[in-house]
Amino acid sequence: MNYSIIRTILGHVIRFEGAFLLIPVIIALIYGESSGIYFAVCGAACLVVGTHMTHKKSGNRSFFAKEGFVSVSLSWIVLSIIGALPFVLSGVIPNPVDAMFEIVSGFTTTGASILPEVESLPKCMLFWRSFSHWIGGMGVLVFILAILPLGGSSEVYLMSAESPGPKFGKLLPKLQKSAMTLYGIYLTMTVIEMLLLLAGGMSLFDSICTAFGTAGTGGFGVYNDSMGSFSPYLQNVVTIFMVLFGINFNFYFFLLVKEVREAFAMEEVRWYLIIFAAATLMIAANLTIVQGGSPFYYLHHSAFQVASVMTTTGFATVDFNLWPNFSRSILVVLMFIGACAGSTGGGMKVSRYIIYFKTLKKELSTLIHPRSVKVIQCDGKAVDHDTIRSANIYLIAYIFIYMLSVLLISFDKFDLTTNFTAVAATFNNIGPGLNVVGPTGNFAGFSMFSKIVLIFDMLAGRLEIFPMLILLAPGTWKK
Repeated sequence: MNYSIIRTILGHVIRFEGAFLLIPVIIALIYGESSGIYFAVCGAACLVVGTHMTHKKSGNRSFFAKEGFVSVSLSWIVLSIIGALPFVLSGVIPNPVDAMFEIVSGFTTTGASILPEVESLPKCMLFWRSFSHWIGGMGVLVFILAILPLGGSSEVYLMSAESPGPKFGKLLPKLQKSAMTLYGIYLTMTVIEMLLLLAGGMSLFDSICTAFGTAGTGGFGVYNDSMGSFSPYLQNVVTIFMVLFGINFNFYFFLLVKEVREAFAMEEVRWYLIIFAAATLMIAANLTIVQGGSPFYYLHHSAFQVASVMTTTGFATVDFNLWPNFSRSILVVLMFIGACAGSTGGGMKVSRYIIYFKTLKKELSTLIHPRSVKVIQCDGKAVDHDTIRSANIYLIAYIFIYMLSVLLISFDKFDLTTNFTAVAATFNNIGPGLNVVGPTGNFAGFSMFSKIVLIFDMLAGRLEIFPMLILLAPGTWKK
C-alpha cells in the first residue's frame, strides 16, 4: 500500500474543500448572516492542514487499483466529516450523526434529509447543502484531476473508482483533458439551466441552488415543498435538465466533437429515453383513469416525478405518496433502474440492465442451441468478459447489502414499505421513498444506528459499492 500517495491525495481533497467552504462565507456576507464565521474557520483550517499534507512530496507517485479505491473512499469520508462541521458548530444540526447524514446525502447527491423544514435555515447553510450536490455530482476527485496531475497514467484508478457505471473509458488520450472536458460540459449545462430559471422569474439565489441540485441530481430544495410552489414553466425546465443530466456525458462529448452518429448510436441513451417516456405515459394514464381530471396536468407532474426518481434527483412537485399503487410501483421500479452510466445520476444504471438482459438472452439461446457461439454486443461492439463479470459481481454485492440494510434498520419498527424504500432511496441516491420517508416526510425518525447504516448505503451507492467494501477488507491494509 502506497500510504504516501494516499496522504497526498487526501491533502488535495482537504485543501480543495477548504476553498469550497469559503464560498458560503460570501453568501453569509451578502445576507448579513453570522453563521458564515463557521465556514470561514473550517475553510481556513482545511487550507492549512491540506497544504501541510501536500507539502511533503511523495517519492513513489504511482498507485494501483487498491490505492485508487482506498483513496476515493477515504476522500469521500473525510470530505463528509469536514463538510458536516459547520452544521454542528453553528447549532443548525447539533447532533454529529444527523449532520453527517445531511452532508453525506448532499455530497452523494441523494437528497434525503433529517430536517423537518428548511426555510428557516440561514442562506449560507442552504447554499452549502445545494453546493454539496454540485461538488459530488461529477466527483471531487474528477474536479481535482481536471486541475492537478496527481499520478500519471495511474490516475485512471481514481477516476474509474469515482465515476459511476460498469466501465470507464477515456474520452481523450490524456486523462486530465478528459476530466476538464467533463467539467466543462457540466459547468456549461449548469449555467444554462440557471439562466433559464432566471428567465422564468426565479430569484438568483433560488436559481443557483436549484441548478446545483439538478446538475448533481441531488434534490435538496430551498423550500419545504421542494418544487411544488414554482410555476409550471420552472418545473418543466427542471424536468428537462434532470433528464439531460441523467444521460451519459460521453453523449455530449460526441456532439461536441461533431460525432452525431456516434452519439445517437449509444444504446444506453436510447433505452434510457424509452423507459422515461413509457413510465411517464403509464403513470399519467393511470392517474387520469383513477383520479379523473386533465391528462395534460397529470402528464406534467408524472414527467417531473419520473425524471426525478429515474435520475435519482429527488425533487417533487406533488406528494406522489398519495398516487395509486400502480403509479407508485412504477416509481419504485425506477428507483432500481437509475440513470445512465457516466452521468451524475445514481441507481444501478441502464447499461447494467442492458448487459443483464443480453446475458439472459444469450444463456437461453445456448440452452436451445448448445453449439451456438454468441457474443454480447453494446453499441455495435463486443462486451468483454471482465465487464460482464464485474456487472454480475456488482449485482451480487448490491443484493447482499440491500437485504442486510433492510434487516438492520427494521429494529426501528417502521413498516416494511418505509424500510424497503428508505434503503432504496439512500442506496440508489434518490432521496424520498414512500410512507414515512415520502416526499413530505424525512429520515429524522430513524435511530442513530439506522442513520449510520443509511450513511454507509449512500456512500456505497455513490461509489458503486466496491471502494467502500475494500476499506472493510483486512487484506487491504496488509503490506
